[in-house]
Amino acid sequence: MTKYQKTEFNNAAHSLTERLKELHNSILERMPGVCRVACALYDPDTDLLKTFINSTHTGHAIAGYQYPLSKSYELSQLKEQRTSRIIDNIQQEIPTGTAHSNWLLEQGYSSSFTIPMLAGSQFIGFIFIDSDEKNYFRDHIQRDLILFAKMITLTISTEISAVHSLLATAKAAKEYAHLRDFETGMHLNRMAQFSRLIARTIADQYQFSDETIEHIYLFTPLHDIGKIGIPDRILLKKGRLDAEEYNLMKEHVNKGVHIISQVLEDYQLSHLSDSKVMLNIVAYHHEFLDGSGYPHGLTGDKIPIEAKITTVADIFDALTSKRPYKNPWSIDDAFAELTAMARAGKLDRDCVEALITNREEVTYIVTELRDKDES
Repeated sequence: MTKYQKTEFNNAAHSLTERLKELHNSILERMPGVCRVACALYDPDTDLLKTFINSTHTGHAIAGYQYPLSKSYELSQLKEQRTSRIIDNIQQEIPTGTAHSNWLLEQGYSSSFTIPMLAGSQFIGFIFIDSDEKNYFRDHIQRDLILFAKMITLTISTEISAVHSLLATAKAAKEYAHLRDFETGMHLNRMAQFSRLIARTIADQYQFSDETIEHIYLFTPLHDIGKIGIPDRILLKKGRLDAEEYNLMKEHVNKGVHIISQVLEDYQLSHLSDSKVMLNIVAYHHEFLDGSGYPHGLTGDKIPIEAKITTVADIFDALTSKRPYKNPWSIDDAFAELTAMARAGKLDRDCVEALITNREEVTYIVTELRDKDES
């Protein structure tokens, strides 16, 4: 194995972005014409291809960008056929018209190599590699870069699979214990979409990278994982909980933190990028800015932003979803309630405004990802 193949891309101490930059530096030792390596993830629920991580040595990185894959014929073909693509002269072969193609032409890149990322048979996104030289990606360079691409894909898919395994384990445990609350699969899916929408909207203000946004999206569905440890006599009670029962219900937060911490330790997953974000979401998603939340009664900036995002997403979806005791609220009524809670000092104003200013996307999530019994 050569020096550049001994990269520390799998070093657990670094984020995926940092590891990709280390790998890129190793690539440059042998292939100095590779000026950009970027990964975009695919979301099959929304058909969106989303920027994720990148290492950009020439030009400026594109961030916070998403685009329906079905609107790109060539990339859709690469996805379906599981084949790579070489563009030898970007300036001549790439037309203007989309934010991504316009950006690409502005950077002055001359050639590109696009590789689908596959986790087994599942398509998870693309790796885009660019050069400032025309006709750069000759056969021997392609062979070397495909090996690097496999390393990148394996590491990314391992992290994503670990989170999905946690979700699947929680679902299986709830079904085994005959627990039935309102955390349907679609509720968790919608929450994840709302959380990602909020995080993307406030990214500049909080300096979120695309990697952080994606982790918030992935981790949000774990927020109530501790409910698998709550007796169904409490979880499924139709009437109002008494004080003792309510205190037991609130314990799902601490139980969730314990479950996540134990799984991370037992399965040696503590290396997951932003694992602290995961724990913060589970630990603090029931805290309110005025200190009236639980279990810690935290106030203001003591509550991590990822937890504030999850709280807003959770409440909004609860309001706009059908429950045994209520019909779904309209989007306008739910927005009004969130605004009132923000004015009362309970919810983060920026997170609430992020939903309100993206009404079109919010409406799509509410209507297209609804539960079957609400259709």
